[in-house]
Amino acid sequence: KKISDILEKSAPKPGVPKDLQDLLSQHFGTRRSVIEIEELKLSDSCFLPANDLTHSFSSYLKEICPKWAKLRKNHKETKSVVILVICSSALRCLELIKSMTAFKGECRVLKLFAKHIKIKEQMTMLEKGIFHIGVGTPGRIKALVEQDGLSLNSTKYMILDWNWRDQKLRRMMDIPEIKKETIDLLELRVIKLCREGSVKLGLF
Repeated sequence: KKISDILEKSAPKPGVPKDLQDLLSQHFGTRRSVIEIEELKLSDSCFLPANDLTHSFSSYLKEICPKWAKLRKNHKETKSVVILVICSSALRCLELIKSMTAFKGECRVLKLFAKHIKIKEQMTMLEKGIFHIGVGTPGRIKALVEQDGLSLNSTKYMILDWNWRDQKLRRMMDIPEIKKETIDLLELRVIKLCREGSVKLGLF
């Protein structure tokens, strides 16, 4: 109840890179050595401009990825996507897929959540076809990466559905299980790729 009570009384504030950086520090703070924590730090240069709450999903993607047509055309690798979008639920994934119509053009979008879709089916689709955007939940995406069904080598943008609130007014990082799975996914490969400069993080 507490989060909902606080949120009802306060105007929503858009997420900024510092929010995610603080979240990671709090999460790992007591359990890691200073050197390990250093390796999990993300600088501001790892981030795309954050959504200031005025954007639709399509307009946000257009802003952060103005050369989409070219990127889409050049993407020829199986088992990978150029843009990876992380949401808190299958239902929210479907909403975002619908709302990116104006942006995506001819590209192919793959649903990467567990609801009604077996992981083996997703692995087969990724292996056989070329997909440009993946939209899914952190738990399923992490499982696909761990089982070598999804490679992050071609991924240029990873967008966290940061500001959206569910019926209980919770954002994805307010839900303990989703927060943990997202942080696990970031730790698994994403933070390293961000630090190397090949992936940029966006907070929508």
